[in-house]
Amino acid sequence: MLRLLCGFSTLPQPELHNLATLGAPAADVERVQLPAATAPRPDVASVVVGINDTLRGDFDPERTGVSVGRTVAALRAAGAEVLTMRLPDPGQMFGLPGVLARPVARRMRAVNAAVDEVARRHGTVHLDAAGDPATYERCYWSVDRLHPNECGHRLIACRFHALLGAAGLPVGPGPDPEPSSPPPTRLAEVSWMATKGTAWLVRRSGDLVPALAGLALREWLEGLKGRSVSAADDAERDDIQRERVNLNALSWSSGNLRHLRGLPSAHFKVRNRFSNRNERT
Repeated sequence: MLRLLCGFSTLPQPELHNLATLGAPAADVERVQLPAATAPRPDVASVVVGINDTLRGDFDPERTGVSVGRTVAALRAAGAEVLTMRLPDPGQMFGLPGVLARPVARRMRAVNAAVDEVARRHGTVHLDAAGDPATYERCYWSVDRLHPNECGHRLIACRFHALLGAAGLPVGPGPDPEPSSPPPTRLAEVSWMATKGTAWLVRRSGDLVPALAGLALREWLEGLKGRSVSAADDAERDDIQRERVNLNALSWSSGNLRHLRGLPSAHFKVRNRFSNRNERT
């Protein structure tokens, strides 16, 4: 998502250009939206992207980071202050089961780490929405739980306004956090999900659904493997402990036998397995 605020510090009524498109990954932002973004020489540009990348079968956090980096670099070169954001965990927002939530969360952390590096390298105004508890409150999200509603957009605007002021950039009065329009009715939300939401799912069924199924299967198999390895490790530790007791019992000159007086079970094993001299200890 790329938005521009032209004339931020010079015009009484800034001009807003919303270039965002539904479902765009970072590569599309760079290829399609960036040329239109640099043309008006914006004063401020927001680059909020990454969740769509995590929900694709060909997910590659390094590629996402490279695209975001080139986009931000071009906007900075055009003279814009750039706003970037650490995005919240989509699995937590969707309420996904653990077998899906864990791999999706790992993907989001990887994208956020890449964007963190871009923000550090180019000196952006960087908002940590992932670490803000308010981000996960249901009242700030649309019915799809993927896009902010009006309250959510106003919350983000208030957070960025505070960061811009803290960075010493010229800002006017803060945004009003209260919505100016009534929220959609339950019927409108259901209608949206039945039409646009279903259409989105159908469009992504060849990519997203198999990808999510693959993530869930791999997570389940890794869980089985992890439990097997844990059980094997426990058994190995038990064997090592038994071996250590026996070796200590054989080390007469080291004085280890004297240490066994505090271990009744070790005395029992020594009496049953070693010489009469060891039994006298």
